[in-house]
Amino acid sequence: MHRKAVRYLTRTTAAAAGSIATAATSVAAAALAASIIFSPAADASSRLDGVQADLARAVQLNQITEEQASKFEAKIAARILGEA
Repeated sequence: MHRKAVRYLTRTTAAAAGSIATAATSVAAAALAASIIFSPAADASSRLDGVQADLARAVQLNQITEEQASKFEAKIAARILGEA
């Protein structure tokens, strides 16, 4: 086989493999997005539990004060419970 033919074959094979890998990644990302979108929404109490856990962690890391956390939790609770 000529060198040009081997080089062409190598390049086109590598390009095809790259395209297949990109397509597989795109399909996997789409499947993950669909599973997130179509999963049932969390109920209000579990959402509030998550907010409380996140705020407690932020207080532990000294990112916010306990007073700021309680005020923010009250705002979020009002919004979450207002949606329910």
